[in-house]
Amino acid sequence: MSFVEYGDTIKDGDTAIVFLGHESMFPVKVQHGTVTQTKYGVIRHSTDLIGKKYGSKVTCSKGGWVFILHPTPELWTMNLPHRTQILYSTDISIITMMLELKPGSIVCESGTGSGSLSHALIRTVAPTGHLYTVEFHQQRAEKAREEFREHGVEHLVTVTNQDVCKNGFGVSNIADAVFLDIPSPWEAIGHAKSALKAEGGRICSFSPCIEQVQRTCLAMEEYGFTEINTLEILLRVYNVRTISLQIPDLGKAAEDNSSAGFDSSNPSNQGSLCANLQQGTAQFKSGVPLREMVGHTGYLTFATKS
Repeated sequence: MSFVEYGDTIKDGDTAIVFLGHESMFPVKVQHGTVTQTKYGVIRHSTDLIGKKYGSKVTCSKGGWVFILHPTPELWTMNLPHRTQILYSTDISIITMMLELKPGSIVCESGTGSGSLSHALIRTVAPTGHLYTVEFHQQRAEKAREEFREHGVEHLVTVTNQDVCKNGFGVSNIADAVFLDIPSPWEAIGHAKSALKAEGGRICSFSPCIEQVQRTCLAMEEYGFTEINTLEILLRVYNVRTISLQIPDLGKAAEDNSSAGFDSSNPSNQGSLCANLQQGTAQFKSGVPLREMVGHTGYLTFATKS
């Protein structure tokens, strides 16, 4: 199993996603002789998982069923164990596009955190690219190395435990892109410039506060970066549902009734009129926004090394 290479069959040691529904799923490490408890009953890894195909429908001990999915960066973002606040698919998608990443790209990242963006970057630059990720916290760095190894992508990533603001990324003039998600990104702009290739490399900084953005932009200008711009991505989800709308009365029915001697004052006629109005409806598919939406996550500042 690898996050960048699809496999058909579930094997011992794989990381799989147990899918109970769109709002309920969780990761599990497949191990011979192990069981996993769900609200639908027990899943026995030896008999229910190992050797089965990914995407299979598995019946639990209580009679309910779940699907077992192959892991992807998108599913991992929704299910990973949180060691820090993470980036979600809304921001990740614009980051990978604006940094112009593709297979073979070299990317530097700080900090690694819970590895949400890291997995997406690795999948984007595979199979010939590489990610150099720096994490200040030693335990988080060690946990990230362990996860990358379990997920079959350790050959595509190098994890370094150091302070990027003081010691940089450990590489020079090779990166196609740099991503910063640290409290004081302006202190790492010089190291980012040193890590980027001679010219044309792209940089992105994620910051939740506009004061951080202001200082970062000033540092980018000082180090000669161009095309500096800041974005904020807001996601608004719509529910698609069927609604009934009354067909408008444009007057033709009234004219027909009057010409036929229709007496609206007659109680029996009033009943038939109401029935006709109720029958004159049509069903439509309509998109309705949710009452609550995800608001501000952070500002994304992009620039190019001139």
